[in-house]
Amino acid sequence: MPSHKTFIIKKKLAKKKRQNRPIPHWIRMRTDNTFRYNAKRRHWRLQSSG
Repeated sequence: MPSHKTFIIKKKLAKKKRQNRPIPHWIRMRTDNTFRYNAKRRHWRLQSSG
């Protein structure tokens, strides 16, 4: 990837970075919760980010 990224690419990568995190612990502790983990986690080496 070039070191001089366009702003659109940078924004897209920043969004993918925000999405790629585990769910907060307090969400799992809520009553009637069905989310155990983030099913959409992405590994940087295995899948492309967009």
